[in-house]
Amino acid sequence: MAVEGGLKLVKYLVFFFNFIFWLCGLALIVIGVLVQISLHNTLMIKDASGSGAPILLIALGVIVFLISFFGCCGAWKENFCMITMFALLMSLIIIAEIAVTIVGYIYRGKVRVTDVVKDSLADMISNYNTSSPEFRDTVDKLQHDLKCCGVNSSADWRGFSPEGNTVPDSCCITVTQGCGEGTMSDASKVYQKGCQEAVEAILQENVKWIIVAALVIAVLQILGVVFACLLMRGIRSGYEVM
Repeated sequence: MAVEGGLKLVKYLVFFFNFIFWLCGLALIVIGVLVQISLHNTLMIKDASGSGAPILLIALGVIVFLISFFGCCGAWKENFCMITMFALLMSLIIIAEIAVTIVGYIYRGKVRVTDVVKDSLADMISNYNTSSPEFRDTVDKLQHDLKCCGVNSSADWRGFSPEGNTVPDSCCITVTQGCGEGTMSDASKVYQKGCQEAVEAILQENVKWIIVAALVIAVLQILGVVFACLLMRGIRSGYEVM
């Protein structure tokens, strides 16, 4: 009776952990979609290679989503084959996540904006004057939010006006109408840091949080696999788990 009660608890724990993983997979899919939208609408990235990271997130989310759903069904139905398959597939996912985490930690200080993003930032500047108001609003919001100006520096806007010394008002530290006129090199009025550097800083800051999140998820997944193995042993031994 005590063993049966213990296996009941294990069964519910396996189901609970799989439900958490199912939510994590769903979250990865949503994040991947949001990143894809952000890259193409905010940075106006047109190069297909720029979609690599969000597509990878979506694919990983779908895999985790399906494996977790598989595990939930296996635990609820007490199906030995389904639980075994879940434990095997989740173990492979854990190994891959640990490998990615190690690589991310090793190269955490070497994050660089890709050529795709660099080119997109340059295109945003070169097309600023001839684009729609919505496009200009996107560029202005990017510079204002990141407190940056141009790709590498405010000097990237030298083609913005005939005199070559004016930047969009969104480059100003304090934004007012016409504040960017003739102030390109004035550090007291205009941000001198380029948006490439600002994006790199954000990526480097976020890498450590991604590593922490990956480790936490990996620990939870390991616990899920351990409980799945315990449930497998109980089912194989012929105990009834209700």
